[in-house]
Amino acid sequence: MGMATRPTTDRLRETLFNVLSPRIRGAAFLDLYAGSGAVGIEALSRGAAQADFVERAPKALKALRGNLEKLGMTTGFRIHAAAVGTFLRRAISANPRPERYEVLFLDPPYDAAEEYELALSLLGGAAAGLLVAGAVVIAEQRRKDHLEDRYGLLERTRLLEQGDAALSFYSASGGN
Repeated sequence: MGMATRPTTDRLRETLFNVLSPRIRGAAFLDLYAGSGAVGIEALSRGAAQADFVERAPKALKALRGNLEKLGMTTGFRIHAAAVGTFLRRAISANPRPERYEVLFLDPPYDAAEEYELALSLLGGAAAGLLVAGAVVIAEQRRKDHLEDRYGLLERTRLLEQGDAALSFYSASGGN
């Protein structure tokens, strides 16, 4: 998949799903910058009703499709071969109404800092309509990198650090 794709470690993924366990069953899950799909596939295996994968890199898309096929998964997911910004802008204007998600995970390449700003700003602003009331947005980042405490309506509620990685948990505040 190349250097741009950095899979979430098993240990960090386990920590993530331990935190999410009370809210994952029956949830609509959005996996942004999905890579091989490991996080969204884990969400499905833990009872998410639906997982949408957003990835634009051809090699990562091939790996994602291969992983779903190997696991015999044929329903309960959609793959969107698009850049995250493009997907979010299109999704919010979907007719008759946009898809809405309870859990959103984003894990852009660590060296693409602008992608964090783009995705979190859209989710806290123009694309906030994709979040159901009480939704959680989780960003995986390098531990040493700084994410803002607030992006529009999104406010960081928790920061978990593990090894060289960290998970920032955001929830929508205000009028969503």
